[in-house]
Amino acid sequence: MADLHIPDALLVKNYVDGNEAALATLIKRHESKIYGFIYSKIADRDISNDIFQDTFIKVIKTLKSNSYNEEGKFLPWVMRISHNLIVDHFRKTKKMPMYRETEEFSIFSVMSDDALTIESKMIVDQVELDLKKLIEELPDDQKEVVVMRMYQDMSFKEISELTGVSINTALGRMRYALMNLRKIIDKHQIILTN
Repeated sequence: MADLHIPDALLVKNYVDGNEAALATLIKRHESKIYGFIYSKIADRDISNDIFQDTFIKVIKTLKSNSYNEEGKFLPWVMRISHNLIVDHFRKTKKMPMYRETEEFSIFSVMSDDALTIESKMIVDQVELDLKKLIEELPDDQKEVVVMRMYQDMSFKEISELTGVSINTALGRMRYALMNLRKIIDKHQIILTN
């Protein structure tokens, strides 16, 4: 079983150089982790299988077109592809869970947890309607963390592994995203009571 000791980067190179078996080894090596990740977010075996296959179709296309340059970080790269496909799936089915299911957010910590007045409740509903538009205005790195954390309920550890940054960086991006969202909310003249 010499394959076990071949680093991912070398298997990628071998596959790009025409060794089809190298890809099979890579898939076998990582399939339980990648499939497990997909299934943990989708919770449907058929859809998870589809996304798993789509992930590797994308991997193959990228490798075949010689546009892979992840410097040996094969698994986080594949996980990012599968994550993007999961987000696409939620977008298509319009079944993205609303962020308020995660207590931690309480309207991005810009509102108190006290009982909402009717006016505040209306504002909250408006913010919810505008939420996707608001998030679109964030820089890409912040937007990515917000979507993973809020819509996919991923831990900062998972986010850090997927995006290839430290947990502190992921937390920092989230903090900046919340600050920016407050500014964006102000810009849109949505007044939230403290």
